[in-house]
Amino acid sequence: MRIIKITLLLITIASFTSCASGYKMIEPETINYISTNESDNVKLEYKYDLLHKKYAKKEEKKGVKLVAIKITNNSGKAVMFGRDAKLTYENGTEVYVMENEKAFKTLKQSPASYLWYLLLTPVNLYTTDTNSNGFQEETSSTPIGLILGPGLAGGNMIAASSANKKFKEELLEYNVNGTIIKNGETKYGLIGIEADSFDALKLKIK
Repeated sequence: MRIIKITLLLITIASFTSCASGYKMIEPETINYISTNESDNVKLEYKYDLLHKKYAKKEEKKGVKLVAIKITNNSGKAVMFGRDAKLTYENGTEVYVMENEKAFKTLKQSPASYLWYLLLTPVNLYTTDTNSNGFQEETSSTPIGLILGPGLAGGNMIAASSANKKFKEELLEYNVNGTIIKNGETKYGLIGIEADSFDALKLKIK
């Protein structure tokens, strides 16, 4: 009976600690931007710390930060982000802005990683009873792993794939690389940058 309880406890812990994460939409237009600076009448507002759970852990592990940006152009001319308007750090070093597809592939969840739940397939639940001599003896076994293993694997793979789809769609919607920002116009974007810390950002206008 003790073995049964330990097995069920381990399965329960694994289920809650290793499950897939959902994706919470960022919606850059709705963000309250605090960090801001302006260069040649082009204003940059930005925010780090956007992702949650598995996606946030990927950021830390991969050394990539997802940043929401808001650019307002009042320079009197159109500027292209990535050509006329480039991101730099405070010391003037240019920021490497990743292609959104690369940022997605770096930060997405891996649905295949949940296949390990299939290792639970052989698990059986044994029931015991006390015989007339006072000894515990096995009376029956139930192959709970046949449902538990494939169920957890399939459920988490579907959840991870669904979350990844939402993540990718939002990255594509707010892809500002190569975007022209007209005079008087404001553009919102989501960009991935290779960074281990939350360094201050600024715009360099050519």
